[in-house]
Amino acid sequence: MNSFKAIVIKEQEDEVIYGVEQIGEEELSDGDVVIKVAYSSINYKDMLAVQKKGGVIRNYPMIPGIDLSGTVVQSADSRFQKGQEVVVTGFEMGMSHTGGFAEYARVPADWVVPLPENLSLRDAMVFGTAGFTAALSILALEKNGMDPKNNPKILVTGSTGGVGSIAVKILAKIGYGNITALVRKERQVEVAKSLGAHTVVFPDDLGELKKPLSKEKFDYILDTVGGDVTSVLIPQLSYGGSMCMCGMAAGVGLNATVLPFILRGVNLLGIDSVNVPIEKRPAIWAKMANDWNIAGTTLVDEVALEEVPGTIEAIKKGEHLGRTIVKC
Repeated sequence: MNSFKAIVIKEQEDEVIYGVEQIGEEELSDGDVVIKVAYSSINYKDMLAVQKKGGVIRNYPMIPGIDLSGTVVQSADSRFQKGQEVVVTGFEMGMSHTGGFAEYARVPADWVVPLPENLSLRDAMVFGTAGFTAALSILALEKNGMDPKNNPKILVTGSTGGVGSIAVKILAKIGYGNITALVRKERQVEVAKSLGAHTVVFPDDLGELKKPLSKEKFDYILDTVGGDVTSVLIPQLSYGGSMCMCGMAAGVGLNATVLPFILRGVNLLGIDSVNVPIEKRPAIWAKMANDWNIAGTTLVDEVALEEVPGTIEAIKKGEHLGRTIVKC
């Protein structure tokens, strides 16, 4: 393998800097499988990775990128053969293990999922970590009673971001007809409706956290932002309702009382997409490749490695919409 392009993050005195460099295979972390990366995707976590004290990178220098799709070029594990198409998301990739923002990656075999039928390498990263997280969230809510036959009232926060946009799109595709999208800006209203939301609300429409119990407004909430938004919404869950939580863009704090839980029997469901056991992942990817496949109709941009900083800046400013995939 000759030298190849990668985005490298470095710590320089009191700053973190990053950009595209030419590197060699020896600069990749250890692993059983070498992959020619076709696509990666840009996630909120990648934005945190390039910030000083962002809480993502464990050591420098580091190649960011928490997911990838590509083709195996070398494998020391019999489960994978040269030429096989695969997907990798989560675990320590892009954190303490060199990640997907590169033309090549080397990862442990236990992190690798064969690309399912009916899904291209490109579409796999249209989903990426965000889509995998959205799928986990919907599965968790359905396990707790959400069913399109009952026409439940569903709220999706951060509805035009990576996880939220895919969640709205999947929910609409599989028959949920009462989806409310939470947005922050007027220009996001039409975007949310185009994804499948029937009602669009703004944070001010939710009211303030004044009482431990508020009017029951939503049967299920797919929350991607956390913080004060989550705190305001818990008292608005219907009796027996559930909220899944998978993000912290609005903060990590939670202001709540026990009353919604002991008087309405509501559930808070934590969603972790990083350390999902590898044996559970193929079934989730198969669902996204078939019944839940919205990759060809969702909101997506494609950029080159050199264009990644622009997208990361947009995420940092709260101006990013939908999904951005990286052609490596």
